[in-house]
Amino acid sequence: MPIRCIKGLGAAALTVGAALLAFCCAALADGFYQGKSLEIIVASGVGDSYDVLSRLVGRHIGRYLPGNPTVVVQNMPGAGGILAANQLYNLAPHDGTVIGMLDQSVYETQLFKVPGLKADVTKMNWIGRIISNNAALIAWHTAAVQKIADAYSKELVVSSSGSSSQLRWTILKQLLGVKFKLITGYKSSADGLLAMERGEADAVSMPWTVFRVMHADLLRERKVNVLLQTGLDSAPDLPDVPRVVDLARDDEQRQILELFLQSEKVGRSLTAPPGLPAERVAELRSAFAATMKDADFLADAERMRVSLAPLPGDELQAIIEKSIAYSPAIVEKANALIQSAELNR
Repeated sequence: MPIRCIKGLGAAALTVGAALLAFCCAALADGFYQGKSLEIIVASGVGDSYDVLSRLVGRHIGRYLPGNPTVVVQNMPGAGGILAANQLYNLAPHDGTVIGMLDQSVYETQLFKVPGLKADVTKMNWIGRIISNNAALIAWHTAAVQKIADAYSKELVVSSSGSSSQLRWTILKQLLGVKFKLITGYKSSADGLLAMERGEADAVSMPWTVFRVMHADLLRERKVNVLLQTGLDSAPDLPDVPRVVDLARDDEQRQILELFLQSEKVGRSLTAPPGLPAERVAELRSAFAATMKDADFLADAERMRVSLAPLPGDELQAIIEKSIAYSPAIVEKANALIQSAELNR
């Protein structure tokens, strides 16, 4: 074939490729979200991991949604995450213009029929997970409790802002007899950390991957002690810190603790209300997946030193549905512990 023909074919291929790219870009620019905004409701105050990671995704996901919407983050703390869940499920438009980052234990709130929740997490459309959450229980260096074994005989005042940490530490009190006193008035773990530094609390729980980066100075200066980690798998850099499940004395206790730790798999995830058109759910999940691979997003996350652990929306949906279908006998025993805690307040 003459060289000029090959060159002609190459030029034609480039022209076709450019046309396809222009078509795709035009499709994104002219889609459903054109002229609209995407709101992310966050079940916490400003500054904690729910908020920070929502804003991280919000800076990038709009580029991958048809119409390139502006993304706005709306903080809605209150009632251990129930306020945000109810807003997303019942009051927000069910058209894809409002999504949420809810408390990771919202399924437990439903499972145990916590008063006030008016949502069914299995009917929500889960979009994707940014990070899983191996939280750490972190105590100030002057606290009477220097290791978790001390908490069986000495009081530990724990700042607990979200429903996930409130349920987790309540169950530990009721099941194992640790002397935790929970303070639930702070709007975020960031506020709880400040309270600990001011001496208003002895301890706070935060995602370990976030704390070790954002508060590395406290670790370096030995201002804090890491008492426990909540993940079912130990963090590689916490080999000597016990997991919550390690405190179980028998198999039944272990199963109950594992029930409350399933939320660590949900971590920091985005979800949409029920009733969305299938194509809108597909667009949101596709945009989320593309964002998780986006070079600018990854560079942004690296600058923030966030250890990503993304999970697609369909796999996240399966985790949620499996968590709700937990053993009824174990759920009943766990619920009895929660009710007992309520009665003893």
